[in-house]
Amino acid sequence: MTCCKDAGKGCMMRSFSGKIMFVVLFATLMLGAASSLQATPVSYDLTVDHCSGGCGPAGTVFGTVSLVENGTGVDVTVHLNSGFAYAKTGAVDMQAFKFNGTGIVLGDITIDAHSPALTKNTGSFNGNGTGAFAFGISCSSCGGGMSDAFTNDIVFHVANAEISDLTGANANGFVFAADVGDIASGKAGPIGTQTPETTITVVSASEPASIIMLGLGILGVGLVARKKNANV
Repeated sequence: MTCCKDAGKGCMMRSFSGKIMFVVLFATLMLGAASSLQATPVSYDLTVDHCSGGCGPAGTVFGTVSLVENGTGVDVTVHLNSGFAYAKTGAVDMQAFKFNGTGIVLGDITIDAHSPALTKNTGSFNGNGTGAFAFGISCSSCGGGMSDAFTNDIVFHVANAEISDLTGANANGFVFAADVGDIASGKAGPIGTQTPETTITVVSASEPASIIMLGLGILGVGLVARKKNANV
Protein backbone atom coordinates (compact mmCIF):
# COMPACT_ATOMS: atom_id res chain seq x y z
CA MET A 1 0.00 0.00 0.00
CA THR A 2 1.39 3.43 -0.90
CA CYS A 3 1.88 6.36 1.39
CA CYS A 4 -0.79 8.40 -0.35
CA LYS A 5 -3.51 5.86 0.47
CA ASP A 6 -2.62 6.01 4.16
CA ALA A 7 -1.59 9.62 4.72
CA GLY A 8 -3.88 11.40 2.33
CA LYS A 9 -3.20 15.12 1.90
CA GLY A 10 0.20 15.08 3.71
CA CYS A 11 1.62 12.51 1.32
CA MET A 12 0.31 14.45 -1.66
CA MET A 13 2.07 17.57 -0.40
CA ARG A 14 5.36 15.69 -0.03
CA SER A 15 5.02 14.31 -3.54
CA PHE A 16 4.28 17.80 -4.88
CA SER A 17 7.32 19.22 -3.02
CA GLY A 18 9.52 16.57 -4.59
CA LYS A 19 8.32 17.56 -8.06
CA ILE A 20 8.97 21.24 -7.33
CA MET A 21 12.51 20.39 -6.17
CA PHE A 22 13.12 18.47 -9.38
CA VAL A 23 11.89 21.38 -11.54
CA VAL A 24 14.07 23.90 -9.67
CA LEU A 25 17.17 21.73 -9.96
CA PHE A 26 16.52 21.09 -13.66
CA ALA A 27 16.14 24.86 -14.30
CA THR A 28 19.37 25.52 -12.42
CA LEU A 29 21.16 22.97 -14.56
CA MET A 30 19.87 24.58 -17.77
CA LEU A 31 20.89 28.07 -16.59
CA GLY A 32 24.36 26.78 -15.79
CA ALA A 33 24.71 25.34 -19.28
CA ALA A 34 23.53 28.62 -20.83
CA SER A 35 26.03 30.55 -18.73
CA SER A 36 28.81 28.27 -19.94
CA LEU A 37 27.89 28.96 -23.55
CA GLN A 38 27.78 32.72 -22.99
CA ALA A 39 31.24 32.74 -21.45
CA THR A 40 33.01 31.22 -24.45
CA PRO A 41 35.51 33.80 -25.75
CA VAL A 42 36.71 34.11 -29.33
CA SER A 43 40.27 35.35 -29.88
CA TYR A 44 41.71 36.88 -33.06
CA ASP A 45 45.45 37.28 -33.57
CA LEU A 46 46.76 40.61 -34.87
CA THR A 47 49.24 39.46 -37.51
CA VAL A 48 48.82 41.43 -40.75
CA ASP A 49 51.67 43.97 -40.79
CA HIS A 50 50.96 47.20 -42.68
CA CYS A 51 53.60 49.28 -40.90
CA SER A 52 55.82 51.31 -43.19
CA GLY A 53 59.01 49.22 -43.30
CA GLY A 54 57.40 46.51 -41.19
CA CYS A 55 56.94 46.42 -37.42
CA GLY A 56 58.16 42.83 -37.12
CA PRO A 57 59.40 39.81 -39.06
CA ALA A 58 56.97 37.61 -40.99
CA GLY A 59 54.77 35.52 -38.72
CA THR A 60 54.89 37.95 -35.79
CA VAL A 61 51.80 37.92 -33.58
CA PHE A 62 51.59 41.52 -32.37
CA GLY A 63 48.64 40.96 -30.06
CA THR A 64 45.14 39.60 -29.73
CA VAL A 65 41.55 40.78 -29.79
CA SER A 66 39.36 38.75 -27.44
CA LEU A 67 35.56 38.91 -27.44
CA VAL A 68 33.16 37.28 -25.00
CA GLU A 69 29.39 37.56 -24.82
CA ASN A 70 28.14 38.79 -21.46
CA GLY A 71 24.39 38.86 -21.11
CA THR A 72 23.07 41.00 -23.97
CA GLY A 73 26.44 42.54 -24.85
CA VAL A 74 30.02 41.78 -25.80
CA ASP A 75 33.18 42.47 -23.79
CA VAL A 76 36.22 43.27 -25.96
CA THR A 77 39.87 43.22 -24.84
CA VAL A 78 42.67 44.36 -27.15
CA HIS A 79 46.07 43.19 -25.90
CA LEU A 80 49.51 43.85 -27.40
CA ASN A 81 52.35 41.45 -26.84
CA SER A 82 55.67 42.44 -25.24
CA GLY A 83 57.76 44.81 -27.36
CA PHE A 84 54.82 46.59 -28.96
CA ALA A 85 52.72 49.62 -28.01
CA TYR A 86 49.70 51.56 -29.24
CA ALA A 87 50.84 54.44 -31.43
CA LYS A 88 49.01 57.40 -33.00
CA THR A 89 49.55 57.72 -36.73
CA GLY A 90 47.63 59.09 -39.68
CA ALA A 91 47.85 55.65 -41.27
CA VAL A 92 45.14 54.54 -38.83
CA ASP A 93 43.31 57.90 -38.84
CA MET A 94 44.63 58.55 -35.33
CA GLN A 95 42.65 55.63 -33.89
CA ALA A 96 44.41 53.19 -31.56
CA PHE A 97 41.91 50.47 -32.50
CA LYS A 98 39.29 50.20 -35.26
CA PHE A 99 36.34 47.87 -35.78
CA ASN A 100 32.93 47.59 -37.43
CA GLY A 101 29.57 46.69 -35.97
CA THR A 102 26.27 45.50 -37.41
CA GLY A 103 23.36 47.31 -35.78
CA ILE A 104 25.73 49.10 -33.37
CA VAL A 105 25.53 52.79 -32.43
CA LEU A 106 28.12 54.87 -30.58
CA GLY A 107 25.97 54.94 -27.44
CA ASP A 108 26.27 51.15 -27.15
CA ILE A 109 30.03 51.40 -26.52
CA THR A 110 31.48 51.87 -23.03
CA ILE A 111 35.24 52.04 -22.44
CA ASP A 112 36.82 50.91 -19.16
CA ALA A 113 38.83 53.46 -17.20
CA HIS A 114 42.25 53.76 -18.80
CA SER A 115 45.46 55.74 -18.49
CA PRO A 116 45.82 57.65 -20.76
CA ALA A 117 42.10 58.35 -21.16
CA LEU A 118 40.49 56.86 -24.25
CA THR A 119 37.53 58.07 -26.29
CA LYS A 120 35.07 56.29 -28.58
CA ASN A 121 34.52 57.63 -32.08
CA THR A 122 32.44 56.94 -35.15
CA GLY A 123 33.06 57.89 -38.75
CA SER A 124 34.79 56.39 -41.77
CA PHE A 125 38.25 55.44 -40.56
CA ASN A 126 40.61 54.15 -43.21
CA GLY A 127 44.31 54.02 -43.92
CA ASN A 128 47.15 52.13 -45.50
CA GLY A 129 45.22 49.30 -47.11
CA THR A 130 43.20 48.12 -44.12
CA GLY A 131 39.89 49.42 -45.49
CA ALA A 132 37.10 51.40 -43.86
CA PHE A 133 35.96 51.01 -40.27
CA ALA A 134 32.94 52.65 -38.64
CA PHE A 135 34.22 52.81 -35.05
CA GLY A 136 37.47 53.71 -33.36
CA ILE A 137 39.03 53.94 -29.90
CA SER A 138 41.55 56.74 -29.60
CA CYS A 139 43.72 58.71 -27.17
CA SER A 140 42.95 62.38 -27.80
CA SER A 141 45.66 63.59 -25.40
CA CYS A 142 48.48 61.50 -26.89
CA GLY A 143 51.14 62.98 -29.11
CA GLY A 144 51.76 61.76 -32.64
CA GLY A 145 53.64 58.61 -33.59
CA MET A 146 55.29 56.84 -30.68
CA SER A 147 55.74 59.98 -28.56
CA ASP A 148 52.98 58.99 -26.11
CA ALA A 149 52.69 55.29 -26.91
CA PHE A 150 51.01 53.12 -24.28
CA THR A 151 51.00 49.37 -23.71
CA ASN A 152 48.11 48.60 -21.31
CA ASP A 153 45.09 46.76 -22.69
CA ILE A 154 42.15 48.51 -24.31
CA VAL A 155 38.96 47.11 -22.78
CA PHE A 156 35.49 48.14 -23.88
CA HIS A 157 31.94 46.81 -23.94
CA VAL A 158 29.30 46.84 -26.65
CA ALA A 159 25.68 46.62 -25.50
CA ASN A 160 22.88 45.00 -27.51
CA ALA A 161 25.33 42.95 -29.54
CA GLU A 162 26.60 39.46 -30.23
CA ILE A 163 30.13 38.46 -31.25
CA SER A 164 28.98 37.94 -34.84
CA ASP A 165 27.89 41.61 -34.96
CA LEU A 166 31.50 42.72 -34.44
CA THR A 167 33.45 40.23 -36.52
CA GLY A 168 32.34 40.83 -40.09
CA ALA A 169 35.19 41.67 -42.48
CA ASN A 170 35.22 44.99 -44.36
CA ALA A 171 35.68 45.36 -48.12
CA ASN A 172 39.45 44.81 -47.73
CA GLY A 173 38.95 41.63 -45.73
CA PHE A 174 39.92 43.12 -42.37
CA VAL A 175 37.97 42.42 -39.19
CA PHE A 176 40.02 44.67 -36.85
CA ALA A 177 42.99 47.00 -37.08
CA ALA A 178 45.20 48.51 -34.37
CA ASP A 179 47.79 51.28 -34.58
CA VAL A 180 50.86 49.44 -33.34
CA GLY A 181 54.45 50.56 -32.89
CA ASP A 182 57.61 48.52 -32.43
CA ILE A 183 59.17 49.95 -29.26
CA ALA A 184 62.71 49.00 -30.30
CA SER A 185 62.68 50.46 -33.83
CA GLY A 186 60.05 53.16 -33.45
CA LYS A 187 58.25 52.00 -36.59
CA ALA A 188 54.46 52.23 -36.40
CA GLY A 189 51.36 51.65 -38.46
CA PRO A 190 48.29 49.45 -38.92
CA ILE A 191 48.37 45.87 -37.70
CA GLY A 192 45.24 43.98 -38.60
CA THR A 193 43.27 40.79 -38.57
CA GLN A 194 42.33 39.68 -42.06
CA THR A 195 39.77 36.92 -42.48
CA PRO A 196 41.88 34.33 -44.38
CA GLU A 197 44.81 34.81 -42.01
CA THR A 198 42.87 35.00 -38.77
CA THR A 199 43.64 32.56 -35.99
CA ILE A 200 40.41 31.95 -34.09
CA THR A 201 40.66 30.13 -30.79
CA VAL A 202 37.52 29.06 -28.97
CA VAL A 203 38.14 28.35 -25.30
CA SER A 204 35.57 27.11 -22.80
CA ALA A 205 35.81 29.62 -19.96
CA SER A 206 33.19 28.12 -17.62
CA GLU A 207 33.64 24.37 -17.93
CA PRO A 208 34.13 23.86 -14.14
CA ALA A 209 30.91 25.77 -13.46
CA SER A 210 28.93 23.67 -15.93
CA ILE A 211 30.34 20.46 -14.44
CA ILE A 212 29.32 21.61 -10.95
CA MET A 213 25.83 22.43 -12.21
CA LEU A 214 25.59 19.02 -13.86
CA GLY A 215 26.64 17.36 -10.62
CA LEU A 216 24.04 19.30 -8.65
CA GLY A 217 21.36 18.33 -11.14
CA ILE A 218 22.25 14.63 -10.91
CA LEU A 219 22.35 14.87 -7.11
CA GLY A 220 18.93 16.49 -7.10
CA VAL A 221 17.44 13.77 -9.30
CA GLY A 222 18.91 11.18 -6.94
CA LEU A 223 17.42 12.88 -3.87
CA VAL A 224 13.99 13.06 -5.46
CA ALA A 225 14.15 9.37 -6.42
CA ARG A 226 15.29 8.45 -2.91
CA LYS A 227 12.43 10.40 -1.34
CA LYS A 228 9.94 8.75 -3.67
CA ASN A 229 11.23 5.30 -2.71
CA ALA A 230 11.08 6.20 0.98
CA ASN A 231 7.40 7.13 0.63
CA VAL A 232 6.49 3.77 -0.91
